[in-house]
Amino acid sequence: MILGMSLSTFVLVHTIISIIAIVAGFIVMFGMLKSTRPGGLAAIFLLLTILTSATGFLIPPLVSDKLLPSHIIGALSLVLLLIACIALYAMKLSGSWRWIYAVTALLALYFNTFVLVIQGFLKIPALTAIAPGNPPSGPVFAVVQGVVLVFLVLMIIGAVRRFRPV
Repeated sequence: MILGMSLSTFVLVHTIISIIAIVAGFIVMFGMLKSTRPGGLAAIFLLLTILTSATGFLIPPLVSDKLLPSHIIGALSLVLLLIACIALYAMKLSGSWRWIYAVTALLALYFNTFVLVIQGFLKIPALTAIAPGNPPSGPVFAVVQGVVLVFLVLMIIGAVRRFRPV
């Protein structure tokens, strides 16, 4: 039991939170590209992404049992999200805090998306067949992760250049 839920229920809740966070993150990202002022959706993205990373630590194996790459990604994501929250809420995106927010928030989105791709290749039989292993490997997996990385790097560059909140 984790937080009063069976492991399978907890993982399902974690997954739903993650997917909503990713969708919200992409909407926020496209808003940055249009220089839209961050609003409630940015708060939802940040909160749910924090919850995604935090709840990930509760899924076995725990960090105390075995440190996994997912734990490192979760910790890095939480640091990035802390900086993004400081930039948005404490520093009000003033001066260089604007680009710091864009970079840290979108890097956290990248980490979430990176893990989504890995989980997709682990859980979807058709993808597992073309990139077997745990973690997945092979050229198809590498190309998909490469496309995700290049896309999000280009979006981060675009957000840094265009995001000008008023």
